[in-house]
Amino acid sequence: MSIPVDPADLRTALAGFASGYLLTTASPRVKVVTVDPVVDDAGRLRIAGPGRGTLANLAANPEVTVVLPPVERHGHTLLVDGTGAVEGEDVVVTATAAVLHRPAAHADGPLPGDGCGHDCAPVTG
Repeated sequence: MSIPVDPADLRTALAGFASGYLLTTASPRVKVVTVDPVVDDAGRLRIAGPGRGTLANLAANPEVTVVLPPVERHGHTLLVDGTGAVEGEDVVVTATAAVLHRPAAHADGPLPGDGCGHDCAPVTG
């Protein structure tokens, strides 16, 4: 089950998650680093100091994915696709798409606080 998240609502969506992973690639291999993204004033995800390998990958291919796993068993994962740009030692990601996702097999996970059931998890600002 995937629930679209408007990129404008990322600040609200991130509130329910802890650390995640930034995925970049510039070759057949995908580089994965642990990150703690925050939403900046422009609505982009800012990732502090992910490392030289990630910055090198972005120079060759700016397409990225940020994965924020659920904090509770069988909760939703936040997936953010976007374009990454290097700013000093940091990366800023302009989201092009975002979804809350969990497989149907995890429908026994926690119910959202609004009581909307197992197959929805609205994110609104």
